[in-house]
Amino acid sequence: MEAGNLLGFIPLNQPPQRLVRSPRFSAFPRTVTVTLTVNASLSSQGENRYKGPRPGREWIADWVSNNDDLVRSLPIYVGGLSLLAVLFNRTVSGIAPVADASSSQSRADLLTLGLAVTNILNGLVWLSIRPKSISLVNPNGVECQRIASHLPDFVISELLWAWNSLSDVTCCRSLVIVYDGKCILQTGFAAASLSNGSDAVVVDTNKLIEGSLYLGVLKSALQSYLANLSLYPGKSQLPFLPSNTQAVILQPLGDKGMAIIGGDTIRGFTSDDQVWITLIGEKLDATLTKVI
Repeated sequence: MEAGNLLGFIPLNQPPQRLVRSPRFSAFPRTVTVTLTVNASLSSQGENRYKGPRPGREWIADWVSNNDDLVRSLPIYVGGLSLLAVLFNRTVSGIAPVADASSSQSRADLLTLGLAVTNILNGLVWLSIRPKSISLVNPNGVECQRIASHLPDFVISELLWAWNSLSDVTCCRSLVIVYDGKCILQTGFAAASLSNGSDAVVVDTNKLIEGSLYLGVLKSALQSYLANLSLYPGKSQLPFLPSNTQAVILQPLGDKGMAIIGGDTIRGFTSDDQVWITLIGEKLDATLTKVI
């Protein structure tokens, strides 16, 4: 008998699939269709076109981001040209090549040479220090989907809706929901069991709810975002997540539970995602309160 049956979970034959990410409002085709129809109608008539202010573009920021190597090397070019210009000016002006402290021209040249060398050194620093590139990773684990068997069908449907929504439009790859001291949902990627590599690690709710992460989130009643999970010692309290989970959101569900959302990218959850997850948490709490 599988571990999922022993714990009261319903094993599903089909593992959850990673959906193609689409715009946030793709779940409302009716609204989009109406909007496109209206816009097409207005465009065909050539009237009532929007003439108000439009969002501005940061041209300088876009140019810098698209020409990163050139911008980092620019101080070296400026400093080198300044150095050559000072030497050329001193050569053609007939001034003695030896610096004379009593000469204002020599003092100005020395100051210019110092600035040119500073530019060159600054360019070398910019080239040697680069921000670490951030990319998504493939979770090291197995796919699973376990749902508590005692839940009504409408609650199961809402739990699966939450999972599909999160995995569709965010970097979410794992979702665990603990409510009233029980794990009612574990889906997505999970850590592989040491005894059987094809099975997912079962969530030990007793150990989880005694940990500082769980207690801290419930006490504050606020969402906790671990943007880079590898930097947090509390990672050891989430052994059921894949070992290379990059980011985690701990979303309280009222005062009786918590949703644990694992992502595949460092700082992959945007501020809009966090607000949206908070609203989903409130909706799940309102539904679960009715049956648990």
